[in-house]
Amino acid sequence: MQIYRIDHVAQAVPALEPQVALLEKLFGFRATHKWNNPSAGVQGARLEVPGTWGHEWQVLAPAGDNSPIQRWLDEHGGRPGLHHIGVEVPDLDAAVSELDERGIKITDGVPGKWVEASLSPPVHGPGVLFRLRGPGSLTMTGDEASVPVPSSPVDGPTLGIVNLDHVCQAFPDRDELSAWYQDLLGVVEVWRTADDEHPDMADLVLNVPGSSICLEVITSRGDESFIDKFLSRNGPAAHHVTFQVADWDTALDACRHHEIPTFDDEEGLTDGAHWKHTFIHPKQTGGVLVQLFWEERPGVWVRSDKIPGRR
Repeated sequence: MQIYRIDHVAQAVPALEPQVALLEKLFGFRATHKWNNPSAGVQGARLEVPGTWGHEWQVLAPAGDNSPIQRWLDEHGGRPGLHHIGVEVPDLDAAVSELDERGIKITDGVPGKWVEASLSPPVHGPGVLFRLRGPGSLTMTGDEASVPVPSSPVDGPTLGIVNLDHVCQAFPDRDELSAWYQDLLGVVEVWRTADDEHPDMADLVLNVPGSSICLEVITSRGDESFIDKFLSRNGPAAHHVTFQVADWDTALDACRHHEIPTFDDEEGLTDGAHWKHTFIHPKQTGGVLVQLFWEERPGVWVRSDKIPGRR
């Protein structure tokens, strides 16, 4: 099975409108469509992410009775969070057949349009959910009745996001997951840290051919790694989502204006060029740990010059 594009990243929240307002005011996203489908138990919104090649951020919330989104929230202790990564495949029927052959269970879907499954090795339990759609389907959200949303001006400063850079997954063994994703999804490993570069973690980056959004895999090292603590609570789930900002001071000013704290600030110098990054806690973003980074010159933060499609 091969994916050729990451289409969107979706989060699940209890209430739609407050989350959409946050994404517009702080992140600078722009809602383009909304839908309310009580029969399917879902309401949602699609938002444009600045600087991306048509990639979107989606917000899903419960609607009506017997909502799959409410069940997902209940299974996660009522906490909002990253729900799935939406990807496109050349042949959906062939992808479904391969998932079945590999023993990967489809958890949701609309026949002929999209399917949802955790694509991590089944032996490790549920990981990151993916929604797969084929080229003949225009939607993978069940939002055929979605309606366009008129553009509204943003009141106040935003983070100045210019790119949705990657989605990070925590996993017990980065090499095992990298090999699995390369074999299953046709992704390409393009970058990794040395085993001893960090005292508590090691990571690598996987590129999806045709997509500027990458997948990062982080693995624990040492006895007191934060990744081990994360895995014990959440399993091999999505850890964070990373965005690039155009100007560091502008991004931090926006956080202060909206009373959004940041933490774990770090900066460095690579090949004579500066880079900086920081994090925003999931409590401030609707359940998703967000990393922001800025680099003085393309490629100095995580050597992104080696990744096809990066500036």
